Amino acid sequence: MGFVQSLIARFRAPVPPIDEASWRQAVERVPLARALDAPRQHYLRQLAAIFLHTKRFHAMGDAVLDDFWRLAIAIQASLPALPHGPKAFKGWTNVLVYPGEFNVRRSHYDARSGVVTDSDDTLIGEAWERGPMILSLADVALDLEAPWDGYNVVIHEMAHKLDMLAGTASGVPPLPASMNRRQWIETMQRAFDRLTKSVERGRRTAIDPYAAEAPEEYFAVTSELHFSKPALLREAEPDVATLLDAFYGPSPAPGA
Repeated sequence: MGFVQSLIARFRAPVPPIDEASWRQAVERVPLARALDAPRQHYLRQLAAIFLHTKRFHAMGDAVLDDFWRLAIAIQASLPALPHGPKAFKGWTNVLVYPGEFNVRRSHYDARSGVVTDSDDTLIGEAWERGPMILSLADVALDLEAPWDGYNVVIHEMAHKLDMLAGTASGVPPLPASMNRRQWIETMQRAFDRLTKSVERGRRTAIDPYAAEAPEEYFAVTSELHFSKPALLREAEPDVATLLDAFYGPSPAPGA
């Protein structure tokens, strides 16, 4: 039994394969998948089938979620999982897809004053620990139209899901045995601190300032860059780029 087949055999129920016509159509329309070499594209197909088999998709509002869009999301969520296998999908089940941006109400408790304040955030994606992945379909579509611009909402949220395999997101996902955890933490922290200082001083930054929100956002934003604009990441933070190459494997971006 081959490696891919042995992974699939771990699931109790058979994993329905993705039919050839649907796969070819999806690969043609998902540039990040189309750019992979044949072996990785073959394994991506197996992982995407597992993702579709183990996740429940929910169209929210008036989102039109057909078989193509479910497969396009599954493919992009599976790209960061290529070196890690189906274990990358553990701990959650649901994918909620809104037609566009969605609002989330948050409560913040101030321990000093004892006051709870509510605020509304407008988002294009979110990932909850042991909860759903939530996506804007409009932004998923935009990522297919502009695949090499440094942004990809599915990969961003999947990076959070990988991070959450170790518990609360911290920017330090479970690492393969070949990678040094201390090196990861020190490299990422130094890069995060550099970005935070630049943002605080009002400087223009190559990396999206949103990455300075928290270490876990830095990991998710640089993960987007790894897959969709690795040259920018290599120029801005070469040590981070090297870590993400080791964690995710080579970027599918042209010229990577």
